[in-house]
Amino acid sequence: MKIKLFSIGLLLTVVTLSSCKKETKSESVSEISKEVSKKPNIVYILTDQWRGSALGYAGNPDVKTPNLDAFAKESVNFTNAVSVTPVCTPHRAALLTGKFPTTTGMFVNDLYLPAEELTMAEIYKTEGYNTAYWGKWHLDGHGRSNYIPKERRQGFDFWRALECSHAYNKMPYYDNEDTKLKHWKEYSPFAIVKDANEYLAKHAKDDTPFLAVISIATPHYPHDSAPEKYKDMYPPESLALNPNVAKQFEERSRKELQGYYAHATATDEAIGLVLNQIKTLNLSDNTIIVFSADHGEMMGAHGVKPFVKQLAWDEASRVPFLIKYPGIDKQKGAVVNAPLTTPDILPSLLGLTNIEIPKGIEGENLAKLIKNPDSNADRAALIMGVAPFGANYGDPAYRAIKTKQYTYGRTPKGANMFFDNINDPHQMNNLLDNPKFESIQKDLDDKLNIELEKIGDEFKDKQYYLKKWGYVLDEKRKAVNWWSWKEGDGVVQSPKPVQ
Repeated sequence: MKIKLFSIGLLLTVVTLSSCKKETKSESVSEISKEVSKKPNIVYILTDQWRGSALGYAGNPDVKTPNLDAFAKESVNFTNAVSVTPVCTPHRAALLTGKFPTTTGMFVNDLYLPAEELTMAEIYKTEGYNTAYWGKWHLDGHGRSNYIPKERRQGFDFWRALECSHAYNKMPYYDNEDTKLKHWKEYSPFAIVKDANEYLAKHAKDDTPFLAVISIATPHYPHDSAPEKYKDMYPPESLALNPNVAKQFEERSRKELQGYYAHATATDEAIGLVLNQIKTLNLSDNTIIVFSADHGEMMGAHGVKPFVKQLAWDEASRVPFLIKYPGIDKQKGAVVNAPLTTPDILPSLLGLTNIEIPKGIEGENLAKLIKNPDSNADRAALIMGVAPFGANYGDPAYRAIKTKQYTYGRTPKGANMFFDNINDPHQMNNLLDNPKFESIQKDLDDKLNIELEKIGDEFKDKQYYLKKWGYVLDEKRKAVNWWSWKEGDGVVQSPKPVQ
């Protein structure tokens, strides 16, 4: 009798355990399928004024960027990425909308990006993503230090950001819905990425993916504010200058490069913290990571003083662009020489995450090229100076294209630049109207016309566009007046009326 009862008990135990195992296995399968079906996270690292040549992996003999050099070996490297309009606000607006500055009207700094525009964060939120933003914004147009309420954050929910500041050692920011201005307690690249790393840790195991944009304002000037230990790495007299740097700017350029490279190395170290956190949290296999910049800077090249951008020269327009994505495998370290311009980024990210690209987005989806990198592929990428302002106010408007070999541009008066960037990497030999290159010049001119026709850009003088959008530039500074907001006299300028 006892044996019989024991047998029945044993049988019940086995059945129960078996049932538990099935339930556990079922739960496990459910968790796995959930992970597989979850769309990839996106971590977009946006730096400020970091030109495409100022990195170790790009062949720079001086600057030390070990973390990004290592990341380049794990990514696809677009060697000819360009900023569609090489200055802050236009680039950022084009990045978030996938549209060209002549379409959105966002072609000078300190404008407000209209709420009516459909943006990256809004698209990804609709797809169930959590959205987060850190650092420099420069799309609000309500002064550079005012609080930006949630309804003006273009779809970003988590928010530790500020319109614009370059006070790197006492960087101000706003913390989500707190209207009181705060300050990061250390050099801002480190402070921002440490905060971002906390967010990544908190959301690493969420059922929903995240879009995290980490906007770091370095290595934009002031360069002398870089931490001393990094500046000590770059004695000015030891720094190489490109042959296109004008004689009158050589001494100043070396001095600025000391701080510029110091910021770059410190920022590289900060970015390394983010990249390591992604690995530590086991997010690498389901996260798209991008490293790029909004524009470069001239640093004395072609006789243009340091700090200046907005131009089609490589120093101002060419930016770094590294992208790593789930399943990259054999494509790690691949190089794509076909150029990419800013509006291409959003549709390409949507393509990589299998999200339908909304109508109205003008950039091209390059997801296939990213997944199947071809160093021989080519295309034309558009660069535009719609209404040069500030230090560039005296420069003519221009439209230019970059291919994997050439840069070609026109002003309203006609063609003004034609360079073979492979045989003339410092763009010192203008091939315009050279009989040997007549057919190539015509082909490039045709390609430029095609790109302008695609977006309905009539290409007129700067005054046409300023008048069309109703912008008024300050008479003295030749820029949108953002500084009067400090005195309470600021006026919002935007492509559409602000409600």
